[in-house]
Amino acid sequence: MKIKSFVWLFLAGTLITASCKKTLDKQSFTQVPDVTAYSSPTKVVQSLNGVYDAAQSGFYSGNVIRGYPFGAASVEQGDMRGEDMMNQATFYQVTYESTIANNTGNNDFMFQTLYSLINKANLTLIGITGAGNANIITPAKSLQYQAECRLLRAMAHHELVLHFSRPYADGNGSKTGIIYRDFAITGANTDSAAAIKRSTIKVSDTYAKILADLDFAETNLPAAPDAATYRASKAVAIALKMRVKMHMGDWAGVITEGAKIVSGSYPNFSSPVNGYKLTAAADGAFTLNTSTESMFSMKNDATDNPGVNGGLAQMYGDPALGGRGLVRVSPIIWSDPGWLCNDLRRTILYRTAGSPVNAVYTTKYKDYTNLSDGAPLIRYSEVLLMLAEAQARQSAGISSIAVDLLNAVHVRAFAAADQGANTYATAGFATPVDLVKAILKERRIEFLAEGKRWGDISRLSLDANYAPIAGGGIPAKVGSGAATASMFNCAGATVAKTVAAIPYTDIRFIWPISLSETQLNPNYDQNLGY
Repeated sequence: MKIKSFVWLFLAGTLITASCKKTLDKQSFTQVPDVTAYSSPTKVVQSLNGVYDAAQSGFYSGNVIRGYPFGAASVEQGDMRGEDMMNQATFYQVTYESTIANNTGNNDFMFQTLYSLINKANLTLIGITGAGNANIITPAKSLQYQAECRLLRAMAHHELVLHFSRPYADGNGSKTGIIYRDFAITGANTDSAAAIKRSTIKVSDTYAKILADLDFAETNLPAAPDAATYRASKAVAIALKMRVKMHMGDWAGVITEGAKIVSGSYPNFSSPVNGYKLTAAADGAFTLNTSTESMFSMKNDATDNPGVNGGLAQMYGDPALGGRGLVRVSPIIWSDPGWLCNDLRRTILYRTAGSPVNAVYTTKYKDYTNLSDGAPLIRYSEVLLMLAEAQARQSAGISSIAVDLLNAVHVRAFAAADQGANTYATAGFATPVDLVKAILKERRIEFLAEGKRWGDISRLSLDANYAPIAGGGIPAKVGSGAATASMFNCAGATVAKTVAAIPYTDIRFIWPISLSETQLNPNYDQNLGY
């Protein structure tokens, strides 16, 4: 029988990973779990670690590791699809300029490694469930480990739908979604798996299954993770539900979830679940990988990292400090007058080069040698700004709660002497739309160089008030390597944008399905126009 493409991709991922690095788990991505792999509590945890490993270091062309899908690639590709970080060389040019094809590595291997992660999670779920039934691990631990697998599975599917499907706002989830793999695919069931037709799947169907996985995760994950920042916890599942519901435009749902992990009042908001809170300084989450603000990051270390061609410090770092500087801050956001010149984030999280300045690099990622910086996936500041946006959108007037949540993130970015003058007042906003715009600008600044820009471009494109460009689409960008000193001025500058905007109606707004999938699995329909 001809092996279906998605099975081949999973198997290929296992072989490439095994050839390039020490794996945490030798089990194949397509092999039915051997009972010996789950014969002790230690081995069960090793198998679970293998799922995290699949999330951190998937395969790439030429048997190399570049941090696909979540070890670094989700950050890099999310930034390169937007306009606020700039491609300097040819490395990310196809993503940056949207010259993607159905076999281009940047999107092709994102598709492949996300589904490889999904199948790894599904196979491990079988083994963990069996270990629980055999009393090798306690029922509580069995449910916890299942929840971790399902949370990673949900994250992977959400990443897929963001890149390969139209946003939920387009027809209220009625556009074609992506196939949700909630069962393990092995050589024994390839035909039944291949029989699922993508044409029957709607975006709303995909989102419903994502939320079901996250509901299970919330119920069964512990308040405190087994490893701070690097293992999933109850609050992480709740924060992910907030993010998913934000993409659905379910603002009441965002508020309901947010109430579970946000309590207190300005400026001392914190989570009743595991005590997450903002650090005092805006760089706190990047000074220590296990800060109170870092809710969930993908672990990297000296022996297990995305490599020079994928490591965050190398890709984003100043060459003067040991980085390669291939992804730099664009003058589009650096020279935006809405990002005030005395905002301390400009100096403690970024480094300028040239006199006058002709390049800006982030220092959020600092380990240029060992590439051990965790890939930031969820910070508490995101929770506060998601809740702020939901409160602002739901309120008939100017929501004082939304203003307080916004201020918690915004005001800490200023020196004590400047905080009073830079505190937003409810009376300072003429309409709720103005407040939401301030929150969205704060997101662009706060999460710069963290890969979140594409998610906002996608979900806002059809919003009459907040679309990044009129009519929706991908904003125009500074040409690769084309930034000049005259474009960098915190008080505002004329910025030449030679990469044209892409309208929402253009096929390039979403990525094509991987050619290696569609060639061997005709039921996984290609996106229109590719």
